Amino acid sequence: MLIDQETCIGCEDCQPYCPVQAIRTVEGEDLSEIDQDECVECGVCLRAEVCPTDAIYMPELEWPREVRAFFSNPLTMHPSTKLEGRGTEEMKTNDVTGRFRKGVAGIGIEMGRPGVGTSFRDLQTVAMALASIGVEFEPANPTTAIMADPATGKVMEEILDEKVLSAIIEFTVDNHKLKNALEALKDVSSKIDSVFSLCLISLVDADGSIPTVAIAQQAGFELRPNTKTNVGLGRPLKLEV
Repeated sequence: MLIDQETCIGCEDCQPYCPVQAIRTVEGEDLSEIDQDECVECGVCLRAEVCPTDAIYMPELEWPREVRAFFSNPLTMHPSTKLEGRGTEEMKTNDVTGRFRKGVAGIGIEMGRPGVGTSFRDLQTVAMALASIGVEFEPANPTTAIMADPATGKVMEEILDEKVLSAIIEFTVDNHKLKNALEALKDVSSKIDSVFSLCLISLVDADGSIPTVAIAQQAGFELRPNTKTNVGLGRPLKLEV
């Protein structure tokens, strides 16, 4: 995003709308500008329609900068999924997609948040820590699509310093490796300049127990009460063999 310096009147009405605080007043002038390093190309400032002179505009984005809009702007189609925004199919559709099987845990790591964002360099740091455990990254996830080598978690070199509002690393791991994966996430959390939330998915056993709960507790994780249980009302597209 850019602000036309010939049109801007320095009213600062746009500044509160930036989720990463990338809009600032030009020192010594009655003008606002957008920090191009911090801007994630989410388009919020433009869609807010608060500029009285229509000085905010979206320039034509080229690679690799356009990757920021793919992950940050909900109205931008992601090329790997043909869906708008981050393009990740919700993991809670397991009852019809069969993405997570018995004995396997699914994990979603949502990196970044409004106010913080994340770089793909930080995402690579997390992905490589997980790859060393032997997890399997979800091939339909757009974050996997920007990995140069999913086997190692390495991200394309040219986009490492691009910043986005958020991105989701999605993977599966056998239950016997889950504790190692969770411990790796706890360790790597102190090595990045961003934040992430962790979503743990697994099938419920016939007796009503959730096998991954004890494993997560052993790894030192405090489970939050915001749990979702899929009761299987959808038409199953994949059946457990």
